[in-house]
Amino acid sequence: MAEDKAKIQEETRKILVKWKTKRGALIMALHEIQGAFGYVPWDAMEVVAEEMKIPMAQIYSVLTFYNHFKLKAPGKVVISICDGTACHIKGGQSVIEAFEKELGVKAGVTTDDGLFYIQIVRCLGCCGLAPVVVVNGKTYGRVTPLDAPKIVKEWRDEMAKKGE
Repeated sequence: MAEDKAKIQEETRKILVKWKTKRGALIMALHEIQGAFGYVPWDAMEVVAEEMKIPMAQIYSVLTFYNHFKLKAPGKVVISICDGTACHIKGGQSVIEAFEKELGVKAGVTTDDGLFYIQIVRCLGCCGLAPVVVVNGKTYGRVTPLDAPKIVKEWRDEMAKKGE
């Protein structure tokens, strides 16, 4: 665990080199940190506070205000379900509910096994394929609630092959 903390802090310091002297760069720095780790670890927040001379309370308030930021590591399989206008009109909400039921978690929560994470996004730019789901970069178009169990099984099998 100490090794993980050291790696997180070292990587965060590298990221902050270009942000720490720029006024108003907190959000951009946090975006880049989340890009590196998939979420913003507490150990990274400590480094941001120290390097950017910003109170932890302010950093935490930014992270919790914007729903884009994650404070916990998402699952290894990230299921992004579009709820933009076209997807919503074509049944996106029922697709969201089907994935939540299939995995036994609500959107924004990682499954107990750490494998799956559901996130709702506003637009994936594939309106002609609505409703759309993207799983770890693979796009599924015209998804129905009946597709949720098949997609979950596909990814369980894929991760099992990788030993995850």
